[in-house]
Amino acid sequence: MKNSILARIPLQDLAALGEFLEPIVLRERMVLHEPKKSLDYAYFIESGLVSLRIVAAGSILETAVIGYHGAVGASSLLGGHLSTHQSVVLFPGSAHRIRVEDLRRVINDRPRIREQLSRYIQALSLHSAQAGLCGVRHNREKRLACWICLASDAVDADVLPITHDYLSSALGLRRASVTETLIRFEEQRLIRKMRGVLQLDERKCLEQKACSCYKLISGAYAACESTSSAMGPLL
Repeated sequence: MKNSILARIPLQDLAALGEFLEPIVLRERMVLHEPKKSLDYAYFIESGLVSLRIVAAGSILETAVIGYHGAVGASSLLGGHLSTHQSVVLFPGSAHRIRVEDLRRVINDRPRIREQLSRYIQALSLHSAQAGLCGVRHNREKRLACWICLASDAVDADVLPITHDYLSSALGLRRASVTETLIRFEEQRLIRKMRGVLQLDERKCLEQKACSCYKLISGAYAACESTSSAMGPLL
């Protein structure tokens, strides 16, 4: 399994969880959760990218992107029964889904699974909170660089099938501003733009362009995984 959370779970616990996991194909624009609707499933992402967003008055504001490091709907384990966000597949891929009620029963008997999910939820919460701060404090160049780097981390790839229109709506920026900034990145040879695709050419330099949010968010996810590794073999 490529999903980082599942990969860190001890085999005995994974076997117990595996009885309820169901493989599923994630199609582009597939809606996994809607705001104020009941959370029926949690999704452990294997590949692809899911956008976690707030929807209001016909507009969206993306608060996080979730790839193979994470799980969509994991926050339901904190006690909520209704989704507060919309979750939409941005890049197609695959996942393992599980009914929320089954997941709750399993983690009650398997504390190691609960621990892994709790660590991830903490990192995701920081990601969402930091995204809100980023939107009001940082300029478009820093925000775009941050988003591109985070998305690249989430899918473990340097080619992102993303459009200017999406970046504009997700980040609350004018499309012309997004286009202008991406042209500047291309002139600096940080990226290459093709129709509907961004190719990252100078990843380290692009990270330097990003705001401090990138290091904070990526560091939170890295700490979540390194802390688990430091615990040693879970038998």
